[in-house]
Amino acid sequence: VQLVESGTALVEPGGSLRLSCTASQLDPGDRVIGYFRQAPGKEREGVSCVNERQITYYQDSVKGRFTISRDVSVDDTKITIYLQMNKLNSEDSGLYYCVPVRYCTPYLSKLIPATDDWGQGTQVTVSS
Repeated sequence: VQLVESGTALVEPGGSLRLSCTASQLDPGDRVIGYFRQAPGKEREGVSCVNERQITYYQDSVKGRFTISRDVSVDDTKITIYLQMNKLNSEDSGLYYCVPVRYCTPYLSKLIPATDDWGQGTQVTVSS
């Protein structure tokens, strides 16, 4: 799988940001996508996921603020994932990664990557 993610972003507290991620060269097990983030000095954590039926789940700290969605290309060779992030705060800062996951689960702490091929990530900084 190849993952191409949107670039570095700086946003003020309370602001909004939309991350995008395009997955291509997909294997059958690459079609459920999750977003992880990692802040400096903290462990990586699952933020959200979306499956092929557009079922979505969110970490408690982002519920009501983040929305994940997916589009599939006409030829079914690419999946683009969007993570709309609103009402951002400093706790949302970190390096965000999209990656295929084994399954989309409401228990985001149990989100398991389905591949070792991660994209470059998107650095999100929320600061005034």
